[in-house]
Amino acid sequence: MHKYLRAVGFSQMKRKKELKSYVKEIVKKPDFTQISQIEGEDIFAQIYKEYAPNMGIMVCGLINEKDEFELEYYYPVFWGSGITSREDIIVEQQAEKEAYLGVCEDVKVGVSLIFYLQNVCQYKNEKDLHPIKGLAEDTTMSALSISGKILFPIDKTKQQIEYTKRATENRNQLIEAARRGDEDAIESLTLEDMDTYSMISRRILQEDVLSLVDNYFMPYGVECDKYSIMGEILNVELVQNKDSKEMIYILKVNTNDLIFDICINASDLLGEPAIGRRFRGTIWLQGKINYKQ
Repeated sequence: MHKYLRAVGFSQMKRKKELKSYVKEIVKKPDFTQISQIEGEDIFAQIYKEYAPNMGIMVCGLINEKDEFELEYYYPVFWGSGITSREDIIVEQQAEKEAYLGVCEDVKVGVSLIFYLQNVCQYKNEKDLHPIKGLAEDTTMSALSISGKILFPIDKTKQQIEYTKRATENRNQLIEAARRGDEDAIESLTLEDMDTYSMISRRILQEDVLSLVDNYFMPYGVECDKYSIMGEILNVELVQNKDSKEMIYILKVNTNDLIFDICINASDLLGEPAIGRRFRGTIWLQGKINYKQ
């Protein structure tokens, strides 16, 4: 059983027998199906059924010569909104199955963003049509969470907010320059990190760490597309899984100037979400590559 099924409203699904009945229903009555040619004459298919707004279950497998669907794997999927990153994407196939990971070097985060690719068939079809230079424009990322907390925001004046915004823009410019090999930028970033470490070491003796750290985005565990994050909530929506009737929160979060949507079962979220408050939790990052029409 996929542990992130509860994020899209299936926390009570405990038996594989129940899952098999859902898979049969999805294959029989999907909301959409996409196919692509893979090595040889095999046809790979993604079959999706929606159970709550912008979220559901994706079933993936092969269509054989008898036009029969053979299940390979499935996973819960949540489609985000807006544009998360305009940086170039590198896509790598997983070793054991026809599943792909996207890798994005976004200066706003400071780490390589690795996400589970949602639109595999579209990616493969676009790659076949445009093998030299693809028509990818940007990426919409989203996340599923099965553990989260709501924190109050740090009290800041308008001057502090403006200063933080300017400092973030300046740091992003320095990181971009450092990536191009600018030694002055590398030295400036090193000195800035030393000053930040010194400040935190001094204040942590008397203050709580969550009053010092406004947001963060860092890898979590050994799986490359899992992250531990904290960020400001920009929007809150409560939706219902039409099959299980479970309630799900959709939170638009800003962490390190990276903006994306998170879905989490209401029973897994500790606290009352509201705009301006902070979300802290672990996520499974997914993403869709958007192509020029």
